[in-house]
Amino acid sequence: MLMLFSIFMYFSGLLTFCMKRKHLLLMLLSLEFIILSLYMMIFIYLSYFINEYYFSMIFISMSVCEGALGLSLLVSLIRSHGNDYFQSFNILW
Repeated sequence: MLMLFSIFMYFSGLLTFCMKRKHLLLMLLSLEFIILSLYMMIFIYLSYFINEYYFSMIFISMSVCEGALGLSLLVSLIRSHGNDYFQSFNILW
């Protein structure tokens, strides 16, 4: 039952990521939601093996680093352009 809930969380986060592609902040939040659902799936899968949670600790630390990097990019983008819209600046420049 928990696995179905985490799969539903994954696809709802993926749908939100595809629908809210104009704002960087909403895209980052949906990516973190996808990472949380993947963490739940990994934790449920590893709970079948007794005391084998080392990979989940590595995964959550890497996802925290990814979130910090995304927030730093968001802050630098808002400081340089004033908002987080993708249409207000040229991505290739």
